[in-house]
Amino acid sequence: MSNARDLIESAQSTIRLEIEAVEGLLAHINADFVRACDLILGSQGRVVVVGMGKSGHIGKKIAATLASTGTPSFFVHPAEASHGDMGMITSADIILALSNSGTTAEIVTLLPLIKRLGIKMISLTGNPESTLAKAADVNLNARVEKEACPLNLAPTSSTTAALVMGDALAVALLDARGFTAEDFAFSHPGGALGRRLLLKVEHVMHTGANLPQVARGTPLRDSLMEMTRKGLGMTAILESDGRLAGIFTDGDLRRTLDRPIDIRLATIDEVMTVHGKTVRPEMLAAEALKIMEDNKIGALIVVDENDRPVGAFNLQDLLRAGVM
Repeated sequence: MSNARDLIESAQSTIRLEIEAVEGLLAHINADFVRACDLILGSQGRVVVVGMGKSGHIGKKIAATLASTGTPSFFVHPAEASHGDMGMITSADIILALSNSGTTAEIVTLLPLIKRLGIKMISLTGNPESTLAKAADVNLNARVEKEACPLNLAPTSSTTAALVMGDALAVALLDARGFTAEDFAFSHPGGALGRRLLLKVEHVMHTGANLPQVARGTPLRDSLMEMTRKGLGMTAILESDGRLAGIFTDGDLRRTLDRPIDIRLATIDEVMTVHGKTVRPEMLAAEALKIMEDNKIGALIVVDENDRPVGAFNLQDLLRAGVM
């Protein structure tokens, strides 16, 4: 049986060493980092990430992060690049080459062709004096003092540092481009995040005959029947010109029962919430959810530019749509 204490101490030592490696990057966010960002921002092409072994795995993640945050990017295996895949890269592209040693043979082999084609290159290495670093237009220094591996051999701290430097680059570019949450959603349309960021109120609201609504002066009992028929737990109350006068919900009904009101004789005007919170059809459903959460309400009326109700929805509608 392994000694539990030894296992815990080993794991904690690994985490401490990797934290130190990441903190060490702060000193390397300098003019070279700015130059790398400027190269990419000024490019009309894509960022082509290359890397071998563990650096290749990190490179794939960096390429994916760049692509999902507004910087067109893809990964090319450097060995495959020597056997035809170099044709995927154009002179308008930027190469981001990862190699901790800066001497990875498969990447160094590509350097003459990269230079001949006039392709700009950013290297991300742990050795700023290496062949790759010196051949690059800009080098991002991701040097670490020690690998977390007790043998100081397996790429651990160095790959973590490279990954974090890649994230720093992607986020800096995101900020510089003014990349928005909606832009992000268009890169992630299939997941829950995409639904939250792309789905609008108009996609979830009930309209037409399914919109619960009564006119001012309607008896409370008739208004309750409208709520029951439409099944949203609320109804809109309209002015004579069709504008929104108020809203009445299940919550309002409970509060009404605590008041000295004869619900058989009362009109909706006596018990409604005047006007109430509203949203517009083009608003993101996630924004509408925030309004509901902040105001502790379970339903909303949707109005047009003239304050006329055009729809309604409740929390269950947002839940079914995957916004919650």
